Amino acid sequence: MVTLTGHTLTFSEVMRVLYEKEQVNASKESLKKVADSRKAVEEIVKKEKVIYGITTGFGKFSDVFIDKEDVEKLQLNLIRSHACGVGEPFPEIVSRAMTLLRANALLKGYSGVRPIIIERLLELVNLEIHPVIPQQGSLGASGDLAPLSHLALVLIGEGEVFYKGNRVPAIEALTKEGLFPIILTAKEGLALINGTQAMTAMGVVAYLEAEKLAFQSEVIASMTMEGLRGITDAFDEDIHLARGYKEQVEVAARMRSYLANSQLTTKQGEIRVQDAYSLRCIPQVHGATWQTLNYVKEKLEIEMNAATDNPLIFNQGEKVISGGNFHGQPIAFAMDFLKIAMAELGNIAERRIERLVNPQLNDLPPFLSPEPGLQSGAMIMQYVAASLVSENKTLAHPASVDSIPSSANQEDHVSMGTIASRHAYQIISNVRRVLAIEAICAMQAVEVRGIEKMASITHNFFKDGRKISPSITEDRIFSKDIEQIATWLKNSSYSYENLKPTIQP
Repeated sequence: MVTLTGHTLTFSEVMRVLYEKEQVNASKESLKKVADSRKAVEEIVKKEKVIYGITTGFGKFSDVFIDKEDVEKLQLNLIRSHACGVGEPFPEIVSRAMTLLRANALLKGYSGVRPIIIERLLELVNLEIHPVIPQQGSLGASGDLAPLSHLALVLIGEGEVFYKGNRVPAIEALTKEGLFPIILTAKEGLALINGTQAMTAMGVVAYLEAEKLAFQSEVIASMTMEGLRGITDAFDEDIHLARGYKEQVEVAARMRSYLANSQLTTKQGEIRVQDAYSLRCIPQVHGATWQTLNYVKEKLEIEMNAATDNPLIFNQGEKVISGGNFHGQPIAFAMDFLKIAMAELGNIAERRIERLVNPQLNDLPPFLSPEPGLQSGAMIMQYVAASLVSENKTLAHPASVDSIPSSANQEDHVSMGTIASRHAYQIISNVRRVLAIEAICAMQAVEVRGIEKMASITHNFFKDGRKISPSITEDRIFSKDIEQIATWLKNSSYSYENLKPTIQP
């Protein structure tokens, strides 16, 4: 059981909830703070104080006072009017993360909602009722208004959900689980949608997949080193200590570990003096990606436990302040940085693919073809990798450098952080396919060299990979191989303690 406090949620706990479906509850202490904060909202309504979003309209309508008998209607109208997201829905795992993170943010006790709101969000997580949330429509400031409105719809019995493998009306899933729609009262609608949980949830899932892929890229690169008889002197610890980047040192250490006892790699001067950059500079390039991943993880861990709505209630209602914690700039920058780092991981992998298939750059069969000329072998797989990395260059354009005014210029600077997080996820998916192509080509190359001479770890990877993508003995529809290897990589987990791949069923 993962207990949320609003302050202590970790990546490890998020992984358990998202992927292992661990149950979640809220700490009693946090719920008490929530209840105290709620009393302050009720007092504001009772005394008809002018407080944004509680007794006023929203955005440009912030100067319009709302009578206390209309506060429930105000919140309902807010959710319905703001639920105008478009496009394909977020992956179900992202919707699950969004619901979890919104509950955790409200548990901080600064938002003025009733405890039942948080309890219902956690029930959705525990019962695997995941809101259908369109991906497009958020500016990444004023909160992820459109996406989170689609999440909030479910609490009032409207909208759609993913439930037991089907996409159904929310009220149908709630009824089957014995849950009733909630009537939102003062500030609750605003508290549900004024936050960064769409970009953060997408960012968390993107980060977790990126981290796994970064480890996998090193194993695949190690197999490429064997296929090309690469020089391992470039991974000597002294070289990397001399520069001083921790992540670079760690990548080099893992490469040495992966290639330990290989009879296919070489030393400088045995065949050639030095390798091309795509082999020689693996620790430097991959290490820089790891630096970025560490930065992204740090920002996401802060945002997962942040109060991001507006206004915020302090000192049991003695201080209610309108601010801008809903602005997604920190996550927008982090996601743009993630996009660039992962795109580069794909770029260098594509260059290794070229070295594996180009007969002018190696002594392997041209394009790894079983019958060069009659059969094309891996020729067009390199084209696909080149296409994917080129597409990534477009997607890697920073979303955070853009802004556009909204709400009659009241909200005149926005982050575009949700766009950045969505594009980061697309890039990661593309890079996974590039690495799948590198894996297919590297497996073919080491077969030519002699798999009995492979290192123990890369040989284990080779054996598992060959169960999915057989040896190229004749041309076939390689699209299937690429997608199957990419799916395998996505569903795989790695034991970092012994650096050996283990495959989940």
